[in-house]
Amino acid sequence: MSFKIAFIGAGSVGFTRTLFSDLMAVPEFHDLEVAFTDINQHNLDMVTSLCQRDLQENGLSIQIHATTDRREAFTNARYIINCVRIGMLEAFETDVEIPLKYGIDQCVGDTLCAGGIMYGQRGVAAILDFCKDIREVAAPGAIMLNYSNPNAMLTWAANKYGKVKTIGLCHGVQGGHDQIARALGLKKEEVDIICAGINHQTWYISVKHKGEDMLPKILPAYLANEELSKTEKVRIDVLKNFGFYSTESNGHLSEYVAWYRKRPDEVEKWIDLGVWINGETGGYLRVCREGRNWFEDDFPNWMKEPAKQYTSENRSQEHGSYIIEGLETGRVYRGHFNVMNDGCITNLPAESVVEVPGYIDANGINIPKVGDLPLGCAAICSQSIWVQRLAVEAAVTGDIALLRQAMLMDPLTGAVCTPAEIYQMVDEMLVAGEAWLPQYQEEIKLAKVRLSSENLIPSKDYKGIKVPEKSIEEMRRNKEEASKNAAQTDKAIERPASR
Repeated sequence: MSFKIAFIGAGSVGFTRTLFSDLMAVPEFHDLEVAFTDINQHNLDMVTSLCQRDLQENGLSIQIHATTDRREAFTNARYIINCVRIGMLEAFETDVEIPLKYGIDQCVGDTLCAGGIMYGQRGVAAILDFCKDIREVAAPGAIMLNYSNPNAMLTWAANKYGKVKTIGLCHGVQGGHDQIARALGLKKEEVDIICAGINHQTWYISVKHKGEDMLPKILPAYLANEELSKTEKVRIDVLKNFGFYSTESNGHLSEYVAWYRKRPDEVEKWIDLGVWINGETGGYLRVCREGRNWFEDDFPNWMKEPAKQYTSENRSQEHGSYIIEGLETGRVYRGHFNVMNDGCITNLPAESVVEVPGYIDANGINIPKVGDLPLGCAAICSQSIWVQRLAVEAAVTGDIALLRQAMLMDPLTGAVCTPAEIYQMVDEMLVAGEAWLPQYQEEIKLAKVRLSSENLIPSKDYKGIKVPEKSIEEMRRNKEEASKNAAQTDKAIERPASR
């Protein structure tokens, strides 16, 4: 079986090496044509060298074609796996630090809230260029598997405006499934779930063990768990108020709603600093920086370590390889995917991206109808969907009015800031992201003029609740932990005790 797969953003070692290794665990895929592409030649070279070494030590003859020419990588590709971070960590820093000046405290800032909205402006502009190239040079009917955030916004833009069949993929459902099973004292494989909602706001609307409804047992199990009762306070509170558990972690969920991070004196009550995803201000930015710095410094040692073994036991729970395997071999795979709604969830807008159960086989991507979400869960998702829609339309058109409206409608941003503060913050973020926002070039010129005024709103003296970034020397004291962080797609899969 031979066809072509292209990875874009292939300089990301965590996603690229993991997803590529997953594909190589499928015996039928040992004759694939593979292309890696990235704008960063140095990162591309490192990841390609590592994956090529893995191939060689597993006895496979595939030669990865690495190129900075995106169209060359996409030519004749049947699948494109998107792992890009537009603006890299330098732009990500502005998504977190500029809103913080206005009192908007984000743990991640890559999906909703001020950071996620601006990240979407960069990402949509880029993904539409990717789609143009895919339409023009990839194999007919090529499918894009999108791992980049903000996942719903990019998947929405790619399908509606890019005219490329795109599925958004995330590991949040799997992570929550693991956690619920542990809380209930059950094996994951014995707990059957159905999730539905939108990316990072998906709800476990059915949890069963051997046919028994386990939903009423989740809240008591979490409250009785010494660790989870401390580290998942936001998720537990949302569960109490809305009746269903959310896929997304404590820190992520807290920045998508209006209630937990809007006042500095409140934030500390809801977060835990045992691991970044429990709510640390800018926590994901910190661990991403640490991972990048460590991989850069320690890369020669990675090349000396044993290669990844391409076995089913070592295959990750990321959906990508299983989707391609199902489509190409006919093996049935069930997962949860981000797709255009089109009536799947009947009480959410038809034009939106929803995260729902799906089945993959040789017949294609099959999405069953979910029906109505529980009303409270639908209300939370609906508010976020309108933010996403405004942000997508703003990114496609370069319309600053729509961008401001997206910020105004965002739950946490609106809870913290006045309209005047939001307008000034948008100006700052546009100017900071000038290099990655081609659609806003004229607006950025005007924003610079506005920011030169002497009557600017003073910033707030708020720094959030942060954990100091580890130096290379500190990471060397625990090389195993540092390497694990750099190599993982889910950088919160292992969670130390609360503190």
